[in-house]
Amino acid sequence: MKPLALPKSLLLRKPWEYRKVYEGGQRVRGARLTLIHLANGGADNRLGISIHGVKSAVRRNRIKRIIREYFRLNRDFLQPAADVVFAVRDGFKPDTLGEVRELLERMLRGAGPARVQERSLAAPAFSGPGSGADPEQMPIQPAKMTQQ
Repeated sequence: MKPLALPKSLLLRKPWEYRKVYEGGQRVRGARLTLIHLANGGADNRLGISIHGVKSAVRRNRIKRIIREYFRLNRDFLQPAADVVFAVRDGFKPDTLGEVRELLERMLRGAGPARVQERSLAAPAFSGPGSGADPEQMPIQPAKMTQQ
C-alpha cells in the first residue's frame, strides 16, 4: 500500500458500522460539524462521513473530498485507533483543507470533559485475544497534527 493512499479498509462502509459509532461513540461538537468517535481496538483509525441537509450534490461532494483528504493526510489524529464519523450539517462553511484542519484542531483542543459527550448506550465489551482492557472504554486523545 502506498504510504498516503486511503484504502477501503480504512473507511466505514456498512450501515451497522455507522450505527455502532452513533450509538456508542463520544461526540465533539463544533460549528455545523460533529466528530463522533469510538475506539475500535484495531491499529488504524477508520473514517465515515455523514452529511445532513446539504441539498447541492456539488457542495456535498466537495465537503466529502475535503474531509477524506484531511483524513488521508492525518490518519492518526486520534489515538488510540477509533472509528470516526464526521457528521456535517447544512451551513458547514470551511471550504479548504486548511480551514477544516483549523476547525478540527480547535474542536479537539477544546474537547475537555464538558465538550466530549458520552452516549448512555454502551457497546458490547471487547473480548479479543490479548485484550487487557476494553478499547471502547479507553479515552481518546488527539494526536499531534501535521502541518501541510
